Amino acid sequence: MSEEKFDCFDVSIKNNIAHICLNRPEKRNSMIPEFWEQLPKVIADIDDNARARVIVISSTGPVFSAGMDLAAFAPNATTDKDEARRNSIRHGAAFYDSARKTQATFNALESCRLPILAAIQGGCVGGGVDMVTACDMRYATEDAFFTIFETNIGMTADVGTFPRLVQQMPEGLVRELAYTGRRMPAAEAKAVGLVNQTFADQASMLNGVMAIAAEIAEKAPLAVYGCKRMINYSKDHSTADTLDYIAIWNASMMQGQEMQEAMQARAEKRAGDFTELPKRRGTFGS
Repeated sequence: MSEEKFDCFDVSIKNNIAHICLNRPEKRNSMIPEFWEQLPKVIADIDDNARARVIVISSTGPVFSAGMDLAAFAPNATTDKDEARRNSIRHGAAFYDSARKTQATFNALESCRLPILAAIQGGCVGGGVDMVTACDMRYATEDAFFTIFETNIGMTADVGTFPRLVQQMPEGLVRELAYTGRRMPAAEAKAVGLVNQTFADQASMLNGVMAIAAEIAEKAPLAVYGCKRMINYSKDHSTADTLDYIAIWNASMMQGQEMQEAMQARAEKRAGDFTELPKRRGTFGS
């Protein structure tokens, strides 16, 4: 995978950390059709083949992402009048299929077994918000801002912002951002819990996020996977159901050898020698 070229991002893996970096700064890292196809495949490859223990998503240039590139999804120009008329008709079934496809791209971030950290600089707009809300944690530069931009162009956000954002910050504020389409600066995002931490600039942010990723990568992969699975499960289930599921999970998944190695490595102040997650067989949801 390290030699494969992608249209919208670069991928590198080092010290059990996979780094996906959006690489179209001249286009404000807008999301063209190739982005929606390639991102879930990259996530699946890293996860299914246990290539890393944690994933970091960052970006380049002054803008993290301007969101979906609407121009790239527009019908091609044609001189045929009948073809032009057909292209101008908005077919609900086709729009539904397209929306579900884009939703699946960010669902892949949530269903990934590995923690995913987003490092956000400048504007995080529209689809950018959809993407980072599907990540486990978010970090931002002090000049970053978040905008549910869809309202400003006469549509309702449909790729994942609402079901996730209302679990990450107060509902009234989500409504305000959605109804007004205003910018929420990084300081406000941190104050309400959307962002874990802010940094003075992108360089210091990347250093800080990579340090957190490295700390996660030192932990037993199965334990971290279990934490992500339980947190995701708890969002949609009662406390009683979640506690029961955790007990069943540990009864079937917990490995005494890994616990012993974790405690011994901690006592000896060394890195733990943990078993990697097994390669995945088939497709699984969270």
